[in-house]
Amino acid sequence: MKKQTRIYNVLFPIWLIWLFPQVLILVLPGNLAIDCAVLFLTLLALKHAQKGAVVKKLWWKFWLLGFAADLMGTAWMFLGWLLAIPFEDFWDDTLVYIMHDPFGHPLAFLWTLAGVAAAGACIYCFDRRAMRELELLSHREKHIVALAMAIATAPWLFFLPMYP
Repeated sequence: MKKQTRIYNVLFPIWLIWLFPQVLILVLPGNLAIDCAVLFLTLLALKHAQKGAVVKKLWWKFWLLGFAADLMGTAWMFLGWLLAIPFEDFWDDTLVYIMHDPFGHPLAFLWTLAGVAAAGACIYCFDRRAMRELELLSHREKHIVALAMAIATAPWLFFLPMYP
């Protein structure tokens, strides 16, 4: 008997937002608060004199670009799930762990780690580009801010197991 392919973990966020749009009321400001906090704390650690001015110029760029980077990481995770479907019998369900339990198999863990790292790299590149013309920060400070944003705001929740 052929095993049943489940796609509930792929569709869950879409259906959650469709059924409960009020979730966005929590997710969007929560993400904004985290991005602003990381940016402000990084500038505080750098002892930058114009923290408020920098945050005021960058908060919306970092927020939107962070969502774009997270979408790229999500696309990577979805690709892993799509690649796993034809080989489900061959791999004995090990790759199917990618979408619901990255700690269930070493290959799923490595795939998820690559997705988080790719999203973090996108965050770094996008944030560096967003700060390109900002004269309030030195080249070194821009690098540190982008690196801190990439590490702290990468989609680490990809590692959260989603059990049925």
